[in-house]
Parts: sequence; C-alpha cells; structure tokens
Amino acid sequence: MNIFASIAEQRIREAIERGEFDNQAYHGKPLNLDELAGIPEPLRMGYKILQNAGVLPPEMQLKKEIVSLQNLLDACGDAEEQEALRTNMNEKMLRFSLMMEKHRHKPGNEQYYSKILKKLGR
Repeated sequence: MNIFASIAEQRIREAIERGEFDNQAYHGKPLNLDELAGIPEPLRMGYKILQNAGVLPPEMQLKKEIVSLQNLLDACGDAEEQEALRTNMNEKMLRFSLMMEKHRHKPGNEQYYSKILKKLGR
C-alpha cells in the first residue's frame, strides 16, 4: 500500500472512532451496489454522472417516449390522430430496436443488453 493510501485509511479510522460517520443518510442501510452492474465498466462513470444529473441514457429516454405515446394512443378517440401517434410510436420503436441491436454487437455488451431488456420488461 502506498503512503497516501495509508494516510487515508488512518484518517478514515480516526473519523469513525470520533463518530463522524454516524449521522449519514444511509447509515445502517444496505448499499445498492448492483445498480450499475449490468453496464460495461467503461460506461459506468458516464451513466452515474447522467443519473445524478437526472438525465436518462438515450435508450431509456426513447423507451419512456414510446410508453408515453402508447398511453396517448390508448386515450385517443380520433382516428386521424391515432394514426399519427401510431406512426410516431413505430418510428421510435424501430429506432430503439436499432439502438439495442448496435449495442448488442459490441464486444462485452451482451450482459448489458440483456439487463436493459430485463429492466424494460422484455
């Protein structure tokens, strides 16, 4: 272990002994370490930054739009408007499928692809 890691460990131990970590929001609760487990390692930091900023990854944003269009389509009574919504939804579904297909063929992304499909309910 290098000198900086040793100093950091020592200071963390001292802070624990002083009780500085006792009033943390997640104190005593399990951590969700699985949250980004399905995302390839090189993409995790970017996804975490986007998540903290409240931004969805492109495939999730597209899926959210598809669900919204489906809800509009279900509530719509006008045949002309239904056709426009259906066309828009089909276009987004095609784009989503192409996006997923592109991700699936990258080496190492098979697990990521299956996790996304599972999360989206497919």
